[in-house]
Amino acid sequence: MTRPYVFITRKLKEELFAPLMEIADVKMWESESEAVPREMLLREAQKATALLTMLSDKVNEELLESAPNLKVVANLAVGYDNIDVKAASDRGVTVCNTPDVLTETTADLTFALMLATARRITESQEFVKEGRWQSWSPYLLAGADVHHKTIGIVGMGKIGQAVARRAKGFGMEILYHNRNRHMETEQELGAAYRSFEQLLEQSDFVVCLTPLTDATRHLFNDHAFKSMKESAFFINVGRGQVVDEEALIAALQQNEIAGAGLDVFYEEPIGVDHPLLHFPQVVAIPHIGSASVETRTMMIKLCQDNIVAVLQGNKAKTIVS
Repeated sequence: MTRPYVFITRKLKEELFAPLMEIADVKMWESESEAVPREMLLREAQKATALLTMLSDKVNEELLESAPNLKVVANLAVGYDNIDVKAASDRGVTVCNTPDVLTETTADLTFALMLATARRITESQEFVKEGRWQSWSPYLLAGADVHHKTIGIVGMGKIGQAVARRAKGFGMEILYHNRNRHMETEQELGAAYRSFEQLLEQSDFVVCLTPLTDATRHLFNDHAFKSMKESAFFINVGRGQVVDEEALIAALQQNEIAGAGLDVFYEEPIGVDHPLLHFPQVVAIPHIGSASVETRTMMIKLCQDNIVAVLQGNKAKTIVS
């Protein structure tokens, strides 16, 4: 009997895939940091029974049409906007993601990014490293307090709830906007539901954790940034395409907001000449929301477990469709 064929679109630690290698032939793209070329992904998909993909890999109609043997796509992320889920489902292809295991790690990063932006941490580090620290003064690199301020969370999923718990520890007032109200979060943390417009107007920190959908694309546009307080900070650990970057750049140029902390961008990776990197009040990091060794390892193992389950005729643990 022919063994199933699995293609993994990044170079990962082979020792993590021992159970999968027992039942399938496994091939990995040779680079850990560079996305697999589209031509190679399409070629590998033609013979693959399973794919382990990254957010940078588009699993669309074109790919699915050329993959007659494909049974499962395991995406190494919570989000799956890189996958045409309906087209996959129509062909009987199971799509899996990695929820839950990265919730607390991503919440840690979100809060760290908020603190770094408000307290000018990266700016202060460069100040010291560049030899510009010559004396002490009362307002030297003075930032904004986080404690007892108002945080507005857009997207109160599991990560949003975890961020809210951290905000509670800082004595913050917690506002949120979501498709559906979360009564348990309101009762447990005292979070208050607001319309999107109300949240923008009332928050000192606007934290975007919403997934990318047709409804959320460019949710943060010119009007949204103009609705925020001039003293407010925008933090995005959701998806880059939720933001109209030209509008964000204009808001920063015109001092309509105080600053931004960004883990995601419209197109990734960004170059050193990206306009957002020219603002000292912007903290930019390379999409590392879930990037702890422990969490990324658990995500990889969950992807493997999902693939093994499907190949053995069982139900995957975390099915999108």
